[in-house]
Formats: sequence, C-alpha cells, structure tokens
Amino acid sequence: MVSAVLLERRERVGLITLNKPAKLNAWDKPMRDLIVDALRGYDKDPAIGAVVMTGTGERAFSAGQDFAEAHDFDADAAEAWIREWEAFYGTLRRLTKPIVMALNGTAAGSAFQVALLGDIRVAHADVKMGQPEINSGIASITGPWIMKEILGMSRTVELTLTGRMMNADECERIGIVHHIVPREQVLPKALEIANELAAKAPLAMRLDRAWFADMTEAGFRQTIDAAIQSHRESYGSGEPARKMEDFMAARGHAL
Repeated sequence: MVSAVLLERRERVGLITLNKPAKLNAWDKPMRDLIVDALRGYDKDPAIGAVVMTGTGERAFSAGQDFAEAHDFDADAAEAWIREWEAFYGTLRRLTKPIVMALNGTAAGSAFQVALLGDIRVAHADVKMGQPEINSGIASITGPWIMKEILGMSRTVELTLTGRMMNADECERIGIVHHIVPREQVLPKALEIANELAAKAPLAMRLDRAWFADMTEAGFRQTIDAAIQSHRESYGSGEPARKMEDFMAARGHAL
C-alpha cells in the first residue's frame, strides 16, 4: 500500500510529500497524524536543519480537508477534530527548524492555513490559494486568525466571506508567496532555500522561531477555544453536511 505521506532526506533537509493525488492531497486524520509524526521526527534529528513540505501531482499542494471525513461530523466529533488541528498547527508553530512550503499547486482551506504557518513559500504561476470554507458551509475560525496575523483584518474579512481563491500574482503582491518560479523549479528552489536556512546558526534559528510562536500564543489559544465552540454549533446544526453535498454535486462529484 502506498503511503499518503512520503519522507525523504535531501542533504540537510527533511522532505515531506503529500501523496494522495487522486484526492488532490486532501487530508484526513490518518494523513495528518503521519505529517505531524514526520515533522516531530525531523525536528529531533540533528542531521536535519530544515523541512520542506510539498505535494504529489500538478494540480494541488492540498485541497485541505477531505469532505468524506468531515461530512458526518456531529458536535463531539467536531471538537475532537479541532483538537487534532491544535496538535498539527501547534507542531508547525513550535518546530525548532525552519519550514519551506513548495507549492506545486492549489492550497485551499486548511492547506492554505498550513502553508501560511510555514516560514517561506515558493510557488509557480498557476498556483491558487485561499479560504473557500464558506462555499461548503464550514465556518472559518482558525483560518481568519492566521490570515489576520499575516495580512491584516481588511483582507482577512474579504477572503473569508467571499471564499474566493487568489492567483499566484496576487499572493506574491500581498506578501504570502515569496518566490514565483517555473513549475519544474518549485521543489529545487524550495530545497535550495531550505539548505541555506539549515546552514544558519541553529540556536538563533530556534530562538527566533520560538519567539514568533510566543508573540502569537495567546491568540492561538483563544482561536482554538473559539473554533471548538463555533464548530460544535455548526456541525451540530447539520448545515455543513448539506452544503458539502451541494458543493460536490455542483462539481459532478459524490462524497
């Protein structure tokens, strides 16, 4: 059986490749657990100085949440789900080593959030990024907090309420993509940057990343509490399941 997450070492860089191309690398709990384990493993490995995350295929870095998992959530399942995101996002925030996101394709919803929690983002001209949860009936709580920290409130409100996807040029213009390169150069460029970061002073790198997390820790904790409350109400109402069905039917897909 092919793993949903592939691991590889490239010089001093630990590479994590999302490997569900048939589902646009959308993740469920087993896949998220593999990613978190990989991140923690690389963080403990003294031979690794930086991490790169990318996806298999040309269409998507990740489409975010796998609807097949989320469709049948009730209030209790939604709370457990947010606790899983707390662990995933907390691991990204507290990693002692830098993270470069090699965006081989679309990063939507929670994948957009994961990409923003990396340190440097490399993309190609056809990449799209955004927070489309409202289009499938899912409330956005963690996403707006992450976006506000990086983009400010006005842009956060607009992206959250419209659910629109931004093209690569806009993403670069507003500062969330740092490098746009030809499609075939996305991973090589990300690895180049990651190896440069891996050569930096490790203590200074660890202290800098820890301070970034410390500066926003209170907001992160408030956000997790708010997400639990909101998603319990949302999934308890049944609205997300109905909207997910409409969203997928409009695209000719079944859950």
